[in-house]
Amino acid sequence: KDLSGNELKTDAEFLRRVGSRMTKLYSWTKEKSVLGISYKLFEQIASGRKGKGSDEKLKEIFLQLPGLVVLDEGHTPRNQQSLVWKVLTGVKTKRKIILSGTPFQNNFEELYNTLCLVNPKLSGSVTSERCSRRWQRKSNVEKERWVSLTNAIDNNSDNAVEELKAMIDPFVHVHKGSILEESLPGLKDTLVILRPTDEQKGILQLISDDWSRFDQVHLVSLISVHPSLAAFSKRFSGDKDRLRVLECSPYAGVKTKFAIELIRLCDASHEKVIVFSEFIHPLRFIMQQLIDQLKWREGIEVLYMDGKRDEKNRQSSISSLNDPSSKVKVLFASTKACSEGINLSGASRVVLLDVFWNPAVERQAISRAYRLGQKKSVYVYHLITSGTLEVEKYAQQANKDRLSDLVFS
Repeated sequence: KDLSGNELKTDAEFLRRVGSRMTKLYSWTKEKSVLGISYKLFEQIASGRKGKGSDEKLKEIFLQLPGLVVLDEGHTPRNQQSLVWKVLTGVKTKRKIILSGTPFQNNFEELYNTLCLVNPKLSGSVTSERCSRRWQRKSNVEKERWVSLTNAIDNNSDNAVEELKAMIDPFVHVHKGSILEESLPGLKDTLVILRPTDEQKGILQLISDDWSRFDQVHLVSLISVHPSLAAFSKRFSGDKDRLRVLECSPYAGVKTKFAIELIRLCDASHEKVIVFSEFIHPLRFIMQQLIDQLKWREGIEVLYMDGKRDEKNRQSSISSLNDPSSKVKVLFASTKACSEGINLSGASRVVLLDVFWNPAVERQAISRAYRLGQKKSVYVYHLITSGTLEVEKYAQQANKDRLSDLVFS
């Protein structure tokens, strides 16, 4: 295996792949230089986990040697139970910088964990092995203060907001990114409330309150796009034949209808569309409906990226979408794989099929199109099916946005 754990077929391939990385690491250790590395690979090497192409020497290098650590998308290691967070707290340098457009992800606990990476004084657990008991007590006081203030913010205390801002002000610097507003044509953000069709209402009524919350939310998301997508769930195994019949009626799903009609209109005005979804089945379903109705071809007029099957063709798909002379009309993209770190400025319309618990995911997805290099105004459509759990999800999402604005405005 190579350092990422990928299977290698021959010794020559092993030496070529691993040898190249070892040469880079050796060069990095001998001179003043910058090493760029993914979170996943850093975690594998610095944790010293067996079977991942890592060893104790490499682990020691990664934890002891860096003089400065910069974490791009620094909200990624925010769960203190995750291995990547634990490994990053073990890096010995005190000089760490976090870069993030969305530091507040879900709650104040995650924000606290993120900030502890750059300011270990906040957390006794981070510094306990190398600090005195006095320092430990001070850290615990800081954590207790954080919990007290954030609980008060949840109860709408203005004084607590100001105290928390003062607490993080010495090491948190907020830049609102006005360069985008000054440089880009504009962003038009729209919430679209859609009434479910009769077919959707009938299937939605079959969802039981006795089912797990996860099943309920997942099924509402699928059925809100098109009722036939419920056939992918074991919960509806007895209704598969009836649901399969609905596949021939694309407009039996209100979100499917909206997406298809919007894509048609955008094609007429020579604008490209990105359709984001948390789930694979809705993306594939709408894409197939377009192909059947308009005789478009996957890979030509229609692109699809979910981070797995398209790994080798990912960059070519991005380039095709951004090429004004290409025939690409629409990209169907998974938010899990495509909402961060890539440039999709060739599209000027963004459709968010699902409602996400975490509003930061939506903002990241929108930023794929609304970024430097964009030549047109970007129009965003948040789709919500009325009378469903999606309304509750959106309310929670709005509250998280409110809390983030209170702290970082």
